[in-house]
Amino acid sequence: MLWFIGRRLLQLIPVFFGATFLIYALVFLLPGDPIAALYGDRQPSAAAIEAVRAQYNLDKPFIVQYLLYIGDLFQGNWGTTFSGRPVADVMASAFPITARLALLALAIEAFFGILVGLVAGLRKGKLFDASALVVSLLLISVPTFVIGFVLQYVVGIQLGWARVTVSAGAPWSELILPAIVIASVSFAYIVRLTRSSVSENLSADFVRTATAKGLSRPRVVTVHVLRNSLVPVVTFLGVDLGGLMVGAIVTESIFNINGVGGTIYRAITIGEGPTVVSFVAIMVIIIMFANLLVDLLYAWLDPRIRYAK
Repeated sequence: MLWFIGRRLLQLIPVFFGATFLIYALVFLLPGDPIAALYGDRQPSAAAIEAVRAQYNLDKPFIVQYLLYIGDLFQGNWGTTFSGRPVADVMASAFPITARLALLALAIEAFFGILVGLVAGLRKGKLFDASALVVSLLLISVPTFVIGFVLQYVVGIQLGWARVTVSAGAPWSELILPAIVIASVSFAYIVRLTRSSVSENLSADFVRTATAKGLSRPRVVTVHVLRNSLVPVVTFLGVDLGGLMVGAIVTESIFNINGVGGTIYRAITIGEGPTVVSFVAIMVIIIMFANLLVDLLYAWLDPRIRYAK
């Protein structure tokens, strides 16, 4: 097991450098001058422009900028925004909000998606199964921002059950509606994955053997069918954690949430490369360790899987 974890951690190193390099390059290649975006309508002097360029290493070639940034990153220096605020302070205020939003969305999609998918798989070909497939297809087809605006209007304005916008503190109760919006598409995929996996495992040899031994139907379903059916679902959830944080860019703008999504969007528009890459670096680390955790969970979910040298 330790050998497996060590090998996986070594594999994460090139992924980290590759992801940060690509993001840094994409921000660098964006059209426009970030210094002009910083000053807006004001006309700074040439000396002021050169001083700002030197401060943020914008006067150096791209590869030198990236290497200097990575060097500062490994020294614990996340850089500063163009407004002079440390990026670490921005992350400290933005990441907890998006983390709460993503975890709440993950819990909603996992619980309800697995539950609906399990029932649909057990009732394959019946009305509930057909209804679940139609609803999931509808959620996959509709863009997330459309679902966000519809729920915001119906639940927030017409019914008054939730706030239209989230307050600055972003308490858990106000994040439920945005979390449902983010989780909607992933919920549909989880329903389909669970349903197909459950229906397939119902006809497996180990299920017939468990039934022949006289085990009760609930025990066969929960211990044998569901447990083995969760392997593809857990894989999807591990990958989806990063997708939820990326999807928060649109949802946070709809509900006026001051989280990671809104911060990255503003940084991209003004070409603030260090801020974008710092946030992406943290997200890459989160995604990598989430996938590592998923790999370790395989051994518990499926006894046939063993991680040994």
